[in-house]
Amino acid sequence: MDLKKKALLSAEITDWIERYIRYLSEKKFSLYTLRNYEQALKEFFSFGNWQSCNEVGTEECRNYLYFLCKRPDLGQSTIRVRFAALRSFFKFYYKEQNIVKDNPISSILLPKLKRNLPRYLSLEQVHALLEAPRQKWEKEKEKGKKSRWNEWQWKRDQAWLETLYGGGIRVGELSTLKRKNFFPSDLAILVEGKRKKERYCILGEVATASICAYLESCPFDSEFLFVSSRGKALTPRFFQLALKEYLIISGLDQSISPHKLRHTFATHLLEGGADLRSIQELLGHAHLSTTQIYTAVSAEHLKESYFRAHPRA
Repeated sequence: MDLKKKALLSAEITDWIERYIRYLSEKKFSLYTLRNYEQALKEFFSFGNWQSCNEVGTEECRNYLYFLCKRPDLGQSTIRVRFAALRSFFKFYYKEQNIVKDNPISSILLPKLKRNLPRYLSLEQVHALLEAPRQKWEKEKEKGKKSRWNEWQWKRDQAWLETLYGGGIRVGELSTLKRKNFFPSDLAILVEGKRKKERYCILGEVATASICAYLESCPFDSEFLFVSSRGKALTPRFFQLALKEYLIISGLDQSISPHKLRHTFATHLLEGGADLRSIQELLGHAHLSTTQIYTAVSAEHLKESYFRAHPRA
């Protein structure tokens, strides 16, 4: 079926999708998740042109999986996200309808997700990246009055780079940081994570000093920690584009994302002797199994070091 020619959803199915998304919103799921789940459900019901949720069984879901697997533009992780949305939706629907019935997704074997080891930066690469805002500022000063940059802005950019690496926070969390939640005397900041869950992130002396230097020079009195030249909160998109610029300046791979600094934070902590439970808390992972992937990264690093350095390797 060509999903570009989407079938119109029935009023019943549209109503149930809306009720389900409201339910997720009340559970404080992120806007990103709400958007992806809503899109996944609409595409699924358009695929089968079903008029009622009761028309969907395991066989229908299996046919949909077969259809998705044939699409070259979809990866395994995307397919699994779509079926996670379906599984959650039917669980909600059956509970609301008081229907005692197996979830149509429960017996379906999904394609196994190949779990790649997280990429991370070396200490030398991190140092080069953190120096990039200063390097940019030195070049901007040469432009004189033609420069659109002010001194506080390079200090701001160095501060948020230090915060990403020093605190291991997500870029979405970075954009919502509040000044009132920054505690320099404790070297910590209160972060609002997924589903509005709050946690304290340790920043360390260098990142804390960098934030303080930025705040002393920032001309705006905003509730948000990192602001634009107009005093508005910086967006995740801004951080992504700015990081790309600093990667170019520091001679690093432009494909490195802000999330790679989170991977770097965790990997360097583990290599420095921190225990997994502590890293789990600092990252805000709900499950230790999510954090354990970094042990594989460190093991790979140790093997590389051994074979590179040992005379009998």
